[in-house]
Amino acid sequence: MIRHIVLFKFLETAQGRSKAENLAEARERMLAMRGVIPQIRRMEVYLAAPGSKAGNYDYALVSEFDTLEDLAAYQAHPMHVAFGQFVGALREPEGRACIDYEVEG
Repeated sequence: MIRHIVLFKFLETAQGRSKAENLAEARERMLAMRGVIPQIRRMEVYLAAPGSKAGNYDYALVSEFDTLEDLAAYQAHPMHVAFGQFVGALREPEGRACIDYEVEG
């Protein structure tokens, strides 16, 4: 099984909305992929706790796929591609981190 973790740092304002509004919409859009993209085995989105240390990431996606091929299919899905374009306008230019790793057991 492959675990895919992505972290984002959002801009304070973007697209005429506040960080909190953009985070809520990003979370909703991401979770809407569950049940639509069949390769997703598990998906959770976490938002930073209010008052978290400045400089921390604001958004965390933790998802799981059976194989790297399934992860690639998810990433190529039009719904995911559209999400990437959407969130690209909301996050800091260098505000993305990602790791994909194999889960044992």
